[in-house]
Amino acid sequence: MALIEQSLADHTGTLQLNRGEKHNSLNGELMRELMAGLDALVADGARVVILRAAPGVKVWSAGHDINEIPEPRRDPLGYFDTLETLLRKVQDCPVPVIAMVEGSVWGGACDLCAACDLIVAAHGSAFAMTPAKIGIPYNASGLIHFTNLLGVNKAKEMFFTAKPVSVDDAWNNGFVNHVVSAEELEPFTRKLAATIAANAPLAVRSIKAEFRLLSRGHHIDAETAEQIQAIRRQVYDSEDYAEGIRAFKEKRPPQFKGR
Repeated sequence: MALIEQSLADHTGTLQLNRGEKHNSLNGELMRELMAGLDALVADGARVVILRAAPGVKVWSAGHDINEIPEPRRDPLGYFDTLETLLRKVQDCPVPVIAMVEGSVWGGACDLCAACDLIVAAHGSAFAMTPAKIGIPYNASGLIHFTNLLGVNKAKEMFFTAKPVSVDDAWNNGFVNHVVSAEELEPFTRKLAATIAANAPLAVRSIKAEFRLLSRGHHIDAETAEQIQAIRRQVYDSEDYAEGIRAFKEKRPPQFKGR
């Protein structure tokens, strides 16, 4: 069975996560299907794409499939890893991508929503960035992205606590564009998509590309980049990183020792 359901109508493409038995966790196969689906919809004339889960889900996505996170002594978020490639694919997609969210969103899936251009969420939804729960050192590009969206202090709180942020709090801080009832979620999102699709497609594409380029305005010198990577390596080489992954797989609380 395909892990992504794909459709196109009235210049609006839809990609639905279809791995419900695993809470739509992002494994390599699903992420590759998602990237292929984006390419196919754009090639077929989509002017906007909606990314969604099945109606009524409690978990929009559980995040990066823990069984595919690299073992210790390898960067879990390397530039060419599938999740990082997917996030760039969404950000660089030439047409706007709207995340239509119902239920809770965890870890890498939260980053996936953040990579979209707009987020429309149902009441009761929540977003959590959980790398600190497992012991994963997040990468600089991800931290900069969340800082751009939320501001430094709110981004720090989200990553430090690893607690779910309610959709109302996410809306208050500019992470979410609209909060609607579960019944309104699909019609509202499709009306928003139709409004975008009715505009001049070349203009919309150019504006999206400009936003993407302008968001790269942070300058980091070579020495700082090396220092960041060295700091992260201390974490993914650590005992705590190995313990975090073991504990998650064994469904028990991790016993972190700070080494």
